[in-house]
Amino acid sequence: MDLFPLANSLGVAAASTVVVFLLGIALANVVSRAPRVVRGLADVVLTLPLVLPPTVVGFLLLMLLGPRRPLGAWALSALGVRLTMVWYAAVFATVVVSFPLMYRTARGAFESFDQTLADAARTLGHSNAWVFWRVKMPCCRQGIVAGAVLAFARALGEYGATSMVCGYMPGSTATVSTTVYQLWRTGDNAGALAWVLVNLAISCVVLVALNVVQARTTGGRGAASFSPARGAAGVGVVGTGVAEAAVAGGGAR
Repeated sequence: MDLFPLANSLGVAAASTVVVFLLGIALANVVSRAPRVVRGLADVVLTLPLVLPPTVVGFLLLMLLGPRRPLGAWALSALGVRLTMVWYAAVFATVVVSFPLMYRTARGAFESFDQTLADAARTLGHSNAWVFWRVKMPCCRQGIVAGAVLAFARALGEYGATSMVCGYMPGSTATVSTTVYQLWRTGDNAGALAWVLVNLAISCVVLVALNVVQARTTGGRGAASFSPARGAAGVGVVGTGVAEAAVAGGGAR
């Protein structure tokens, strides 16, 4: 069995997960604090790929990234780089289709975050960046991790958009999903079944990992804290998500 489709699928899924992780967190944090009308409009735009058929997403990407289309033509003439029918075109496709999962999950986590925790840290003179990474992110880690795992799983199993923007070229653009279709189309049911089993095994591992992470995070709720030595603020999350901030006696120093 040629393992290139597996390696390519894992690489594409990992690369797209990194992209959607950063973009999803950034946009979810901004949108969660925006006015209601802006949140509604942003949700429609940013979540649209979740409800569109993958082939529609692939077609729209071709209209944008194709060698005779605006962005694709510019990249080809200015940089000499093709944006379709190459392995990294699959990254573009999987980023688009998996982004809504990361965005919605992260946004839900941020909206449930108790702002009194951030206010308590700001009273000690910490910057917004410090508060975001050291207070908000740890408290929202369950939703963040769940979104990242779901985005990875979605990217790993993507077929429709991927097949349209990068096709199937053995040793170049082939992924597990496109390989399954190609083997089935050519009558190699045994080969297709082998790759189906590989995909099932990976999917099961990803889902088990998600359950383990969520179980540990839920079990550790209330453990997020700041010691006096690191910030002079003690922050605890208690009960069913109701949070309170306590400033240590030496925190004013």
